[in-house]
This record gives sequence, structure tokens and C-alpha cells, in this order.
Amino acid sequence: MWLHAIRLYRNKLRSLKCHSPQGRKGNKGMEQLYEHNVILDTAFKMIKHDDLSREMREYAELNNVPIIDDSGLETVLQFLKLKKPKRILEIGSAIGYWSTMIARHTGSQVVTIERDDQHYEKACEYIERSSVSERIRIYKADALEFDVLLFEDKPFDAIFIDAAKSAYQRFFEKYEPFLASDGLMISDNLLFHGHIFVDKKDLSNNLRDLTRKIKTYSEWLAEHPNYETIFLPLGDGIAFSYRIQQEVARDE
Repeated sequence: MWLHAIRLYRNKLRSLKCHSPQGRKGNKGMEQLYEHNVILDTAFKMIKHDDLSREMREYAELNNVPIIDDSGLETVLQFLKLKKPKRILEIGSAIGYWSTMIARHTGSQVVTIERDDQHYEKACEYIERSSVSERIRIYKADALEFDVLLFEDKPFDAIFIDAAKSAYQRFFEKYEPFLASDGLMISDNLLFHGHIFVDKKDLSNNLRDLTRKIKTYSEWLAEHPNYETIFLPLGDGIAFSYRIQQEVARDE
């Protein structure tokens, strides 16, 4: 079902000549969509904010904490609605905004990992105050060093990656074995605030290095033999990668 949705979105993007993350006539089209949010008209407007989510958004804005915006979150919810996942893993909790919103809107169990001390403490506070605290488990750890034996139940129906941009491929490779056979990998922030469209000579050395790594990761995703991926220029750029089910040959 997720694969069908991904192919429908891909056909829409191809009609706009922007089906790839960069190159292969995709960059110009992607930049146009990024600026004008062409696909946003298809959103179902599923998000229901409450006092806590509004407080979290205000805190994030005042303290420069990056959280997913409504267009990106709605797109994620549309894909998750198709399968009604029971268990979801989030890499990079920040202040717990994504995990609380996903748990509240989907009814899923969410496991989330955060390494920053201040973000972890704030996430714990918000999760405890939420109406879905019993369905969220947060770990304080570097996701690359996290002991996966601590997972009480697996596999996960979806995995959401929104942590250190330079390590996306390593996150993907470490946690992919814990994805269900028909699971969905979601990678956020692939447009990196539009920096991927900026001439590299106009970027600082740090930004140039990060944009290069993000582009490399996007290309790696696009060519991955075991996944079909769609890149959507909503929010800060999201990739949905669906595991391709391999047919098992049977003896005659």
C-alpha cells in the first residue's frame, strides 16, 4: 500500500519534471516546488493542534530548536495513515514534538532517541505532560552508539530519521535491520533550508560539507536496490523509502 502511494506521488512529480533529488533534470523542478509548494494543495490537513503542541512550537521558535513544520508533518501523517503502523522509531527526538504528535494522531507506540542533554530533558517534560506519554519511550543516547538490545519489541513499521545530517546513511544502515519487511524509512530535512540549491562558493566550509553529504545521501537513497524512494519538497524536504519485497523462488 505504501509502495502504491509512493508511485502515485512519483508520477505527479515526474509530470512536473522534478522526480529526482538533484541532477537528471530534477534540481530545477525541485527548487520550483520548494519555492511554491505545488504539492501542498493535496494535503488533507490532518493535524489537530492542542495547547501543548502550540506551546512546544513556540518554545522551539524562541530557542531555535528545529522541529518539523505542518506541511511536512501532514505529509508524514498521510503516508502513515495508509498502513496504521503499530510501532515507530524516531532518530533524533529534539524536544519531543514529532513523537507526541505522531503518537496522538496515529495511535502508534513511538520509541525515540536523543543525545543532547537539554533537548532530552525538555522532551521528557513535554512527553510526561502529553496525553500519550504511556505510548512513548525515550532513550538518552547517541543513536550511532545506542545498544539496540534495549529494544523491547521489534520490528518497527516505520523509522523516522531527523538527527545529525552528516550521519543519515549510517543511521539508515544501523536501524534498517529493525524495520518490518513492509516498513517505511522516512528521512527529513533533505533540502537543508534550501542550502542544497545555493552555489557552493557562497556557502561556508561547514555548510558546503553538510550539503555535499546530504546530496550524497539523497543519491544513495535514490539508487538503493532494496527500496523505492520518493523525494517531496514539503517542510524541509522529506524522503519516503519503501522496502521492496523480494519474491522468493519456489521449487517446481
